[in-house]
Amino acid sequence: MKFRCIVLLVGWLMLVLGVGQSAMAMSSKNDVQKKIKVACVGNSVTRGYLLSNPERDSYPSQLQNLLGDAYEVQNFGHSGATLLSKGHRPYVEMPEYPEALKFDADIIVIHLGLNDTDPRNWPSYRDEFVPDYMALIDSFRTHSSNKPQVYICKMTPIFNTHPRFKSGTRDWFWQIQDAIEQVAKNSKTGLIDLHPALYGRPGLFPDAIHPNEEGAGILAQTVYENITGDFGGLSLAPVFMNHMVLQQKKPIPVYGKANSGTKLTLTFAKQKRTCTANEHGEWSVTFDAVAAGGPYELKVSSDSNESILLEDILVGEVWLCAGQSNMDFETKHAVNASTLIDNAADFSNLRLYKLKGLARTDNKNWDLTTLVKVNQLDFFDGEWEPSSSDDAAEFSAIGYTFGRQLNEKLNVPIGLIQLSVGGAPAEAFIDRKTLEFDPYMVDVLNNWKQNDFIQGWCRERAATNTELAKNKLQRHPYEPAYIYEAGMSLVQGIPVAGVIWYQGESNAHNAEHFRHAFSALVKSWRSAFNNAEMPFYFAQLSSIDRPSWPYFRETQRELALSIPKAAMVVTSDLGDSLDVHPKHKIEIGERFANLALSRNYGMQDVPDGGPQISTVTQEKDKVILTFSHAAQLKTSDGEVLRELEVAGEDGLFYPVAATLKDNKIIIKSKDKKIEQVRYGWKPFSRANLVNENGWPASTFRVACPL
Repeated sequence: MKFRCIVLLVGWLMLVLGVGQSAMAMSSKNDVQKKIKVACVGNSVTRGYLLSNPERDSYPSQLQNLLGDAYEVQNFGHSGATLLSKGHRPYVEMPEYPEALKFDADIIVIHLGLNDTDPRNWPSYRDEFVPDYMALIDSFRTHSSNKPQVYICKMTPIFNTHPRFKSGTRDWFWQIQDAIEQVAKNSKTGLIDLHPALYGRPGLFPDAIHPNEEGAGILAQTVYENITGDFGGLSLAPVFMNHMVLQQKKPIPVYGKANSGTKLTLTFAKQKRTCTANEHGEWSVTFDAVAAGGPYELKVSSDSNESILLEDILVGEVWLCAGQSNMDFETKHAVNASTLIDNAADFSNLRLYKLKGLARTDNKNWDLTTLVKVNQLDFFDGEWEPSSSDDAAEFSAIGYTFGRQLNEKLNVPIGLIQLSVGGAPAEAFIDRKTLEFDPYMVDVLNNWKQNDFIQGWCRERAATNTELAKNKLQRHPYEPAYIYEAGMSLVQGIPVAGVIWYQGESNAHNAEHFRHAFSALVKSWRSAFNNAEMPFYFAQLSSIDRPSWPYFRETQRELALSIPKAAMVVTSDLGDSLDVHPKHKIEIGERFANLALSRNYGMQDVPDGGPQISTVTQEKDKVILTFSHAAQLKTSDGEVLRELEVAGEDGLFYPVAATLKDNKIIIKSKDKKIEQVRYGWKPFSRANLVNENGWPASTFRVACPL
C-alpha cells in the first residue's frame, strides 16, 4: 500500500510541475499523426545490454520496424532494475519510470522480474512481488489519458551458465513466472510469454541472460504478434500432414496457430468442432476416439476464408522409433532385408515419418549454412509417407521390421515416427527443464564440450563438425537437450502407443550416470506425450570388444526391472566383435514387435522376452537361480552352458558348471561358499542361455543370500 501511495504521489508531482502540459502537447501532435504509442518498460534485456548498437538492435527498436510508421515505440528499460520496490534497484526509482509515465502510451509492455531472482531480492521480499507489480500497473493506468492497454511479460530465459543458476536463480525464476501469471489475472492485463520461443536457443545468450541481436529480434516478434494478434495466419502443428496415422481408441487432439480471435471450424471422421484462436494465437480441438481405419480427411476453415485440407489420414497404432546409429541403421543394409524392401508397397497402410537430419555427424566439417540452420533448430525435416520400397529401404531397419510385424498381426494401420541421430548421447534427447531440475543431470549442461558426462569421441566429433563456426556458442545435435528441442518439439503432444529405443553406445563409458540419464529420458518423453505410463521398450547393447559394456548391459537390465512399463530386448547374441553396427537388425525388430504384441495388445501366442532372474536361493551346497519368462531353459547350440561364473568372499570370479532344469539353473559348490553369480560378463559374449522360444538371457550379476 505504501508503494501505491508513492507511485500516485510521483504522478501528481509530475502534473504539478508541468509534465502533464508536455504530455498534452505531444498528444496534440500525435492526434494529427495518429500514431499508436508503445512504451517498453523493463530491465537490461529491454534496454539492449551487450548489443553493439542497442538503438538499432534492442527489442523495442526491432519492434518499431515490425509495427511500422503507424506506431511510435519508445524504450524505457533500465539495466539492473527490479520489479520489487524493496529490491536492490527498484524500477520505480529509476529515471525511466517518470519518463514512461510522461510518454502517455496507448500500449504498455512490461518485462521485469529477471533481477528479482537476485538473492538480495526474492528470498526476502517475494510476498510483495504481486502487490508491487499491481501497483506499477495501476500507476500507468491512473496517469494515462489514453486508458492504455497493458501487457506484462513472462520472463526471457536464464540459462544454466549463469553464475547463480543452481544457488537459487533457477528455482526463483519459475516462482516469479508463476507470480507474473497471478498478476496478469489480478490486474486483468494481457500476458505475453517471452520464454518458449527463446528457451531452446541458448546460443543466442552470450552471458546466459541477455539475448544477442537475433534473440532480441525473436523477442520483438513475440511482442509484435501478441499486441497485433498477427500470428501469420492459419497453420497446423508440424506433425499434422497428409498420409499420417492418428492413434486409435484415444481422443484425438488437433492444434495449431491462427491470428487471435479467428473462428475455426474443423471436421474429421464425421465429427465437427469449432474453436477460436486465443490471444496468443493458439487453438485446439479434440475429436472423439476413432476406430482403426480410414482414409479420412481433416478440414480446417476459418471465418477469414483460410482453409487447410489434409487427405489420406489413417487411424491405427502410432509408435516412435528413436535412438542413435543402431536405430538409424537403414533397412537396405540389414541382413535378409530384400523381401521386406521388395514388397513394401503392398503395405500401404503402414506409414513412415522419418525426421531426417540436415547433416550426418560424420568426421568432417560442416559448412556455414548448415551451422546456422543447426543453431536455428532447423535440423530435422520429413513427411509422412505410405510404405514404399524406396522409403522402406532408407527407414530404420529395426523400426520398419517392427511396424511390418504389427501391421500384419493386428491388421490395423501403423504409423512409425523415426527420430534418430548417429552417435547421439541420451542427454540430447531430454528436455531442458527436466535436465535443469534433475539433481543428477543438471551438470551435464555445463560446458558440455569439455565435461566427462559426454563421451570423449562425441565431444571430438562435435568439435570437428563445428570447427568452422563463427558463433562461440555454436550448437550441435550431441548437445544436451538439442534433439528434444529440434526434433521432439515437432511431434510432441499427439497420442502414441509407445516408444522403441536403441541407444547407449555413446553413454557406455559411465553406466552409473546413464542410470540417471535414462530414467530422466523416460520421464521427459512420457511428459511430452501426456502419458505417464507410455510403454518404453529398449534394446540392450549387443556384444562387442569394448571393456565397459558388461557393466553397462547390467545397468540396462536393472533399469528394465525398475522403470514401470519398460521392457528390454536382449541383442548380445546378434553382436559383432569388431562392428558397433551389427547387421542382424531384422531379428531385433521382430523381438520388439513381439514385446509390443504381448504387452500392449494382449496376444498370448507370441514370445515375450528372454529369461529373467526372479529369485536366488541357497540350499545346502547348491545355489538355485529361478527364472521367469522361461518354462524350459536350454542352450542355444545344445552345448554346455557357457560364461557362468561365481565368486566367494574374496570377490574373485571363476567359471562353474551348472545344471538346467525347467526354469532353474542349479550350481553345486562343496568347497566354497558362493556369494555372487554372474553370466555373460564379457564385452563380446558367446553366452548361450535361452528359453524355449530361443530368446536369449541378459548379462547379469547377482548376489547370493547369506
